[in-house]
Amino acid sequence: MNKTVNQKAWFFVLPVLLLVAFNAIIPLMTVVNYSVQETFGANTFFWAGVRWFGEVLQSERFHASLGRQLFFTFTILIIEIPLGVAVALAMPRKGPWVSVCLVSMALPLLIPWNVVGAIWNIFALPDIGLLGRMLNGIGIDYNFTRQPEDAWFTVILMDVWHWTSLVVLLAYAGLVSIPDAYYQAAKIDGAKAWAIFRYIQLPKMKRVLTIAILLRFMDSFNIYTEPFVLTGGGPGNATTLLSIDLVKIALGQFDLGPAAAMSLIYFLIILLFSWIFYTVMTRNEEQ
Repeated sequence: MNKTVNQKAWFFVLPVLLLVAFNAIIPLMTVVNYSVQETFGANTFFWAGVRWFGEVLQSERFHASLGRQLFFTFTILIIEIPLGVAVALAMPRKGPWVSVCLVSMALPLLIPWNVVGAIWNIFALPDIGLLGRMLNGIGIDYNFTRQPEDAWFTVILMDVWHWTSLVVLLAYAGLVSIPDAYYQAAKIDGAKAWAIFRYIQLPKMKRVLTIAILLRFMDSFNIYTEPFVLTGGGPGNATTLLSIDLVKIALGQFDLGPAAAMSLIYFLIILLFSWIFYTVMTRNEEQ
């Protein structure tokens, strides 16, 4: 018996596809156009081929920015994923405190990115900021505006405060979806807390943790507003991440060709790493 497939749903999806095409594909084609041409203004273009791609890939400036970006991304992943899982495990599953905990976890995610950077800029100032005065008061020489190590510490701490909540909420959603029958069986078998986490909770959270890792990787690799407002990429170029350097090239120096080529390389790097993360995690899940 042949089943009739209803194709009317595509009419509801079509406006979304058109919107995505307008907001993503058309600007992307504009960037591709700039990446293979040279312009001196007055809307005059000259064919440059792959010249800009070669210059970007051979640039020490690009390599340095990419290295800082990779360091930042993998550092916050190493911190936020285990921390988010630990907080989710500590949250109650039932009772009135569930709503309080969920709302508290969601609050940092509701703050606009530029406001987060401004808050932490004031909070970490060595003279008047609560964090700066406290660290200096206990004998730690802290000044994120002058010392690169302090700047990195502050940027990472800010991101952990802002985005660990996302991992917590995703991990918590995975935990509450586990049927009670699993816990009852573990209790009958006399399983300890670590065994329950290792063989019940962690396997059941793999899918949401895959989503959490992919989202945090892509968000952290695209981050711009928070560190720019906090440090401006300084002191010097210490916290100039790839996104900040790209904006400096495109808007500060107005080198549209190299900036467009760098944007496409940037996009391909994110796509490649996201594919690797997803492939590795889903392959382990199948095994």
